[in-house]
Amino acid sequence: MSRDASPPKRKQVFQGKILDVGVESVELPDGKVWDLEVIRHPGAAAVLPVLDSGEVLLVRQYRHAAGGWILEVPAGKLDPGEAPITCAARETEEETGFVPGALDPLGWIFTTPGFADEKIWLYRATDLEPGTQALEEDELLTVVKMPFERAVRLSLDGEIQDAKTVVAILRAHAMDRDQGMG
Repeated sequence: MSRDASPPKRKQVFQGKILDVGVESVELPDGKVWDLEVIRHPGAAAVLPVLDSGEVLLVRQYRHAAGGWILEVPAGKLDPGEAPITCAARETEEETGFVPGALDPLGWIFTTPGFADEKIWLYRATDLEPGTQALEEDELLTVVKMPFERAVRLSLDGEIQDAKTVVAILRAHAMDRDQGMG
């Protein structure tokens, strides 16, 4: 779409508490006009908590859409007007019961850019202090502690399939390696 073009025409198909699904009529860079199905999402933050021992905290969470239990980093949707780093701190405590003393940014990713605009901001949490786990009613999860190197191996071997988790683990590992910590 050219810079002076009007915004795409949008037909809303569904509005939920997390997603806004619609069909947008857009002009592509080649000049063709197509109706594209697009999901609008407020964004999210995801965190790899790293203990002083060098172990990481992941959560084994039930995800119906994924067909069952998966291993992932704590994560959650941004509240309206909430900064990603604030969401990251909140989700770390809510899901793991630990409060991060420091949150190092690991960049952000698009989750599924073929049909959704969701961005997830990634962080590494360190200097963890005990807090209070406070799961949502629909969250079924257990905290899993493991050596960082095992999490890296599980990511590389395809045993961890959640994209945000794989990216957070590998980016944090690269950051540590670049800083001479791993």
